[in-house]
Amino acid sequence: MSKSKDMIRMTEKYGAHNYHPLPVVISRAQGIWVWDVEGKKYLDMLSAYSAVNQGHRHPAIIKAMTKQAGRLTLTSRAFFNDQLGPFLRKLCQYSQMEAALPMNTGAEAVETAIKLARKWGYEKKKITRNQAEIIVCAENFHGRTTTIVGFSTDPDAYEGFGPATPGFKIVPYNSPEEVEKAITLNTVAFMVEPIQGEAGVVVPDKGYLTKCKEICRRHNILFILDEVQTGFCRTGKPFCWQHENAKPDVMIVGKALGGGIYPVSAVLTRWNVMDVIKPGQHGSTFGGNPLACAIGSAALDVLKKQALDKKAREMGDYFRKQIKALKTNKIKEVRGLGLLTGVELKVEAGKARPYCERMMKLGMLAKDTHSQTIRFAPPLVITKKEVDWAVKLIAKALELDVPVTKNAGH
Repeated sequence: MSKSKDMIRMTEKYGAHNYHPLPVVISRAQGIWVWDVEGKKYLDMLSAYSAVNQGHRHPAIIKAMTKQAGRLTLTSRAFFNDQLGPFLRKLCQYSQMEAALPMNTGAEAVETAIKLARKWGYEKKKITRNQAEIIVCAENFHGRTTTIVGFSTDPDAYEGFGPATPGFKIVPYNSPEEVEKAITLNTVAFMVEPIQGEAGVVVPDKGYLTKCKEICRRHNILFILDEVQTGFCRTGKPFCWQHENAKPDVMIVGKALGGGIYPVSAVLTRWNVMDVIKPGQHGSTFGGNPLACAIGSAALDVLKKQALDKKAREMGDYFRKQIKALKTNKIKEVRGLGLLTGVELKVEAGKARPYCERMMKLGMLAKDTHSQTIRFAPPLVITKKEVDWAVKLIAKALELDVPVTKNAGH
């Protein structure tokens, strides 16, 4: 039995079967590349679902982590630490927000935003106690907690985990009119992903976010954007809302804020929203810990210093152009923004997973989503040469007559 098969067998024997990963066992990584336990090299076109925007093991982030780990890692929020203030200031300045509430995972940050919106509704909007409503979209993916899956429309996410938490209304995505129709006197917020990543990289019509923001402003409800996956340069701007100048009242961030090293998330807003949270009303033992702050600060520095927003914009446009130029009848649609791309296959081409498995055998890792779509989201440090190699490999996986070259970077 190979080392990979042995590792997979062991994982399946002792670990819950809550994932169906591709059969590859990664043992090390650097930049855009990963290696399995046998030493085979792969181009990472998933970036841990956009958590590795800066590339695997970026030296500046590793250095910051190592330095901080040698001094102090955790105090809890029972005390101040010397990393939290500077990190929150840098995060607020980068995001154009006034206040931040640090957490660990994206799902925790979404739960935090829900609590914040409800509390704001009761204290600032003066709605009836325990009657707050939040509008969300069909096909959303905001996390895996019991509250969040309760307003999912994906049976895999919610089936068997009820009863659902009340207080949520679901409307179609990409329809500002439906948002407005759903608003009542008890509505406190509309929460939405700027691009629905898990749904298959669904990009809304231009102006969607701007219209939704205006509706929220007119009805005095919070416009909440979940930028956990789209944030930190992934779509070609520091944040996806900047493509339309649709700045939210509340923004949820995570994933790449941890530089692909450590879970770091936050909820960002202005002070006349954040001030409803008082001591003892919300918290996290690890949220805002000094190690996370040092890593998050370095992660932000890399995004800025390497202009990864511009890189994602240029390489993403180029990547989609090359994919669209492939002569194949298997592709139904290519969509995306920056270096977040979904390639939807026609039903008659079969499901997406077998193509992902073929790409894996050829030396590239991507993942299927919603049956027919392959999601491509490489680290933002990818070069044009590496994009060209990836496109040739995709063509080969789709059984097109295009030669596959050796791994760019060998």
